[in-house]
Amino acid sequence: MSKLIYPIIGLTLTVVGCASLNPQPLQSSAKALDVVNIRTIEYSGAGRWYQFGQAPNPTLPWPQFEVSSFKADINYVTAAARVQITRSQTIESGRLRPAPVEQKVDQYISGTTAWNLIRPANAPQSATPTATSQPIAVEERTAEIWSTPQGFLRAALANNAATKPIKGGNEVSFKIGDKYRFVGYINVNNQVVSVKTWIDNPVLGDTLVETNYSDYQDFDGVQFPVHIVRTQGGYPVLDINVSSVKVNPPAEFSVPKEIANANLSVKVKADKLADGVYYLTGGTHHSVAIEQSDHVVIVEAPQNEERSLAVIAKVKEIIPNKPIKFLVNTHAHFDHAGGLRTFVDEGSTIVTHQDNQPYFQKVWAQPRTLNPDRLAHSKKPAAFKTFTDKYVLSDGNRSIEIYPIAGNGHNDAFALVYLPTEKILIEADAYTPTAPNAPQSAKPNPYTVNLYENVQQLKLDVKQIAALHGPNVVTLDNLRTAITVR
Repeated sequence: MSKLIYPIIGLTLTVVGCASLNPQPLQSSAKALDVVNIRTIEYSGAGRWYQFGQAPNPTLPWPQFEVSSFKADINYVTAAARVQITRSQTIESGRLRPAPVEQKVDQYISGTTAWNLIRPANAPQSATPTATSQPIAVEERTAEIWSTPQGFLRAALANNAATKPIKGGNEVSFKIGDKYRFVGYINVNNQVVSVKTWIDNPVLGDTLVETNYSDYQDFDGVQFPVHIVRTQGGYPVLDINVSSVKVNPPAEFSVPKEIANANLSVKVKADKLADGVYYLTGGTHHSVAIEQSDHVVIVEAPQNEERSLAVIAKVKEIIPNKPIKFLVNTHAHFDHAGGLRTFVDEGSTIVTHQDNQPYFQKVWAQPRTLNPDRLAHSKKPAAFKTFTDKYVLSDGNRSIEIYPIAGNGHNDAFALVYLPTEKILIEADAYTPTAPNAPQSAKPNPYTVNLYENVQQLKLDVKQIAALHGPNVVTLDNLRTAITVR
């Protein structure tokens, strides 16, 4: 579990024990931005949002979405916030993606609890949204509160910030709790122009989140930047032009009862698909365990170490006394690669597309001081087996075939797994089955069409599809139905 950034409830404008450095620039900036009188703030605008951890190739930036509406409501007193975004994915030249669909995001944090409100696709606005817990978002959303200009100054004043002169202004630095460090820059006009902080990520380790502010204007009697650019993991995640700012609007966000009472422990359920083949579910992301003569092969290590530890424990329960020799990774998207390091520590060899290995080696070498995982402690070297064409893991009895998914717009280093004896296809993201009574999309998803084309070209005789997302195991007929034009 990641450690949490402690919320700041109080504020005093008296800086105590400030490393013998001059706090006056901090006080001047706080006065210029009216920090002491701002309990809540709302800012809105439009621009671009980028999907962190979902690059279609390990060498590319996060995918871009156009944002027609962005609104953030922040309560500095209770360390709470609500962010509402209306967005649609930007069409990329040369990459086949589903037609852009407007998405409405409604995300919250209050203290150390984060959640989203989600309405089903195509549901009317009158439909009651469902609250879904987002524990992995707590650090990021808390960091965003204290990275806003007024939030940064408020946190600096409450946490004995050190201030030192630099070219063009002053650098202000402090810690919240024992680990979470913030470094900000104030220009000669007493404006916060940049804030850096670091949060944990299962793939990247200690991850820099940097927010830059420019073009300050007077909004509602308060100075606030017109242009906000945030980067995370080296690439932009937000680029917003602010058009409206409100000071001290209502901003009380109560944690929904179902979220407050939610059991967030990871549970893994094992369903037998064939002798020695188990579908490991129990959340939004799944894995498959495949028994071989003297070892086990796992397909996919999604999300984080907590999930991987639960999968490992379940596998040792259902297939005892056999080591997990191989972990097959379908692609490098963070939600499908966040638990890989745990399997390296377990002693497993990572089987992945050739293009993914240098990326994993690079990011796994980064510091992990905020939330060291097991591999950070054991420092075991990662072993890889990579492929660019058909690759087979065989014990002389059962064969596991791994194929690149050619030409799929979702990812350029993408794989499916096929068990020829059992006729089971295992895949992630190319096809996500829907619930039996869910309405089908009128236009087929091109990722799914491409998957079917790959299955046909490879001449795979598929009887079952164990998708690594979705509510249930389906058949090839279900896949055909999903790509049928209506």
